[in-house]
Amino acid sequence: MPAPTQTNLEAAQMIFRAYLERKGLRKTPERFAILEEIYNRKDHFDVDELYISMKNKKYRVSRATVYNTLDVLVDCDLVIKHQFGRNLAQYEKSYGFRQHDHLICTDCHKVMEFCDPRVQNIQNMVGDMLKFNVMHHSLIFYGSCARDFCENKKDIPNETQEVAVAMEE
Repeated sequence: MPAPTQTNLEAAQMIFRAYLERKGLRKTPERFAILEEIYNRKDHFDVDELYISMKNKKYRVSRATVYNTLDVLVDCDLVIKHQFGRNLAQYEKSYGFRQHDHLICTDCHKVMEFCDPRVQNIQNMVGDMLKFNVMHHSLIFYGSCARDFCENKKDIPNETQEVAVAMEE
């Protein structure tokens, strides 16, 4: 995920302010602090990570305020909510950032991003072919990363080890 820019944060704040006014919702300092915290992050996060990060920085926000503000930010398209296969929603900022897709390691649960223009070409082609206006897509690949230091990498099961030993003999 690219580094945050002040321009993206300022534009997101203007969009958020206009959205809150249009919906008749209060423009509280806590809501804007949550938006700023999100737009200063460089990673995917869950509610607890965001809440703890804000508490560690001495922000006075409740967990309920974080949950409610995230719902509003998702609704106004400033934040994207993901379900990456675990029972834990993860979020990321969306304004001013390019479309990208994800790889999820099923061992260490690391989320990696990639961008390939061919995916966008496929989306456009399918939309044209089927006369469908695709607004956005989500593509997630699940698998095992091949990194040497994959946290939580499971050891090879005993029966697999036994088969490998038998094949060597």
